[in-house]
Amino acid sequence: MKTSAMHSLRNVWLISEGLALTILIVFGCAVTLIGCRQQAEVRREHGGSAVRDASDCLPDITLVDQYGRKVSLASLKGKPVLFDFIYTTCPGPCLLLTARMKKIADRLGSKLGTDARIVSITVDPEHDHPEQLRSYASAQGADINGWLFLTGTPKQIDYVMARFKLFRHHEADGTVDHFLLFCLVDANGRPLLQYLGEDAQPERVASDVERAAAHKPMAVGDGAT
Repeated sequence: MKTSAMHSLRNVWLISEGLALTILIVFGCAVTLIGCRQQAEVRREHGGSAVRDASDCLPDITLVDQYGRKVSLASLKGKPVLFDFIYTTCPGPCLLLTARMKKIADRLGSKLGTDARIVSITVDPEHDHPEQLRSYASAQGADINGWLFLTGTPKQIDYVMARFKLFRHHEADGTVDHFLLFCLVDANGRPLLQYLGEDAQPERVASDVERAAAHKPMAVGDGAT
């Protein structure tokens, strides 16, 4: 009887374990599908996705640019700013993101620096210092008036990125998670639009930046509101 009871308990435990595992797998798949679906919805947008957030993305914090100059993000208020997040030893995706940003800068032309700014923030401040950022900008043809490459202490970078609801993560091999997106904030530092970098159309992004500089509402359609 004792042996039979033990077998019964073992069977119940195995069934319970199997059920729990099944529930975890189903739940995990559901989360994955939700994430993929949300990403797919953003990818279908040719323009930016509206950001409904009152965060101040230009806080009173001082970083350092590619020339070693101190730059207060709060001092950038008064003009819209287009942000992206890169690191100089990125094996490829950041180069593509910067190349697309370069096209946006070229379309803005003389308006960049006078009516709007571009800011690229490193997600690897442990290794990206002004010298590395300056070399990266020069190599990518991004050494342009009105385009800042910024670094700071890891704590400072984490603080700024949290304003965009982004969080840095280092992989075991030392690489850093990528954030392949552009973020447009208005002259008051409030987030306006977010674009997936690989899908963002330079002419559309440049147009949105110009509209923001002119204090015009974003054009309806293509994901921008």
